Amino acid sequence: MTDVGPATHTCSSRGCRADAAWELHWNNPKLHTADRRKIWLACEEHRGALGDFLGARGFLRETLPHAP
Repeated sequence: MTDVGPATHTCSSRGCRADAAWELHWNNPKLHTADRRKIWLACEEHRGALGDFLGARGFLRETLPHAP
């Protein structure tokens, strides 16, 4: 058995390795039921860009602080 260490919670933005500070809860109504939520993690720097991307498509449902 191998000890992998603590789970990491990094930003979902491509190439970003910063710690996540926010959770962007979203779903695509054409693919998911209304109660289904997918989660992208975001650092402070990328919260706006990721939220804008999801919001422009009508996918963003809520943004919450991330508590690892």
